[in-house]
Amino acid sequence: MSSLDHLVLATPDLAVTVKEVARLTGTQPVPGGVHQGLGTRNFLLGIGEGAYLEIIGPDPEQPAPDRWRPFGIDTLTEARLVTWSVRVEGIDDAVATAREGGYDPGEPWEMSRRTPDGGTLSWKLTLDREGRHRGPVPFLIDWGTAPHPSAGLPVVPLVGLEAVHPHPERVEPHIEAVGAKLPMKSGNRGALAATLFGESGLVVLI
Repeated sequence: MSSLDHLVLATPDLAVTVKEVARLTGTQPVPGGVHQGLGTRNFLLGIGEGAYLEIIGPDPEQPAPDRWRPFGIDTLTEARLVTWSVRVEGIDDAVATAREGGYDPGEPWEMSRRTPDGGTLSWKLTLDREGRHRGPVPFLIDWGTAPHPSAGLPVVPLVGLEAVHPHPERVEPHIEAVGAKLPMKSGNRGALAATLFGESGLVVLI
């Protein structure tokens, strides 16, 4: 089975959301880096077992990109837990296995970000070029030989992750095809919900 890599909390206002996550959890997210050319930057918070929460939003120090920012950021009016990813080793083989299982996660492509220390972190993932995601189905990510972003992060433990979808039976086979598991409930509106154990108790991010 693939392992949880990270959750993506997208926001139209990064500073406001980072402050709110810090207030809710009692733990300050740390700067991750800048996605040059995409008009975004992120902050990170460990959630245990080598996974992390990514808070991503517009970078005020970059000019507006000539295309949409990833994860539907430009259409958001408030922060939202938009998707999640699973970590694989050998992403091409993982894509082939998913396709054999009846789901096409898309062609892997390379991304990078500039880290606060001036370095560059690179990886491969299966989001499409517009950074779109497919509801509760996770995207695949392969860090190769790069150091994993979760190393050294302050941790707020993840105690639960689940999804609501109008037709769980349609997406559950796709989740299984990428080697993942996710508890799902039937509901009118699709949503992903993560429960963290903060300093003052449980915190739910939707």
